[in-house]
Amino acid sequence: MKKISRRSFIANSSLAAAAVAVPMPADLEKVKKNIFIHHVYFWLKKPGNEADRAKLIEGLEGLSAVPSIKMCHIGTPAETDRGVIDRSYAISWLCFFKNKEEEEIYQKHPIHLNFVEKYAYLWEKVIVYDSEGPKR
Repeated sequence: MKKISRRSFIANSSLAAAAVAVPMPADLEKVKKNIFIHHVYFWLKKPGNEADRAKLIEGLEGLSAVPSIKMCHIGTPAETDRGVIDRSYAISWLCFFKNKEEEEIYQKHPIHLNFVEKYAYLWEKVIVYDSEGPKR
């Protein structure tokens, strides 16, 4: 029998697990059609204050516990430089939902309501971009 290193075993196991988790093409079309994306940009009241930035990130990490969120990402402006890029925000919050109804559940969820109540003092401006698949 061929001897397999621990590293190879872990890498191959991860690939096999990922293959099982990936939707099949027919399912993928349904997901792409119904998916709802909620992208929020935050500008801090005190832009250079690292404690406030860390506090907002902490709040968003807690917000990720809302069950209707399928995937989320907390981001900061990338170090890219093109004329179309807006790097003026402090933190971004990107969420993927199964559909619009799941996002509406998120909006009313106690964890979300508590997040707004507890952390709103940190930001001076918020812009939200919601999008869903094109109607065909």
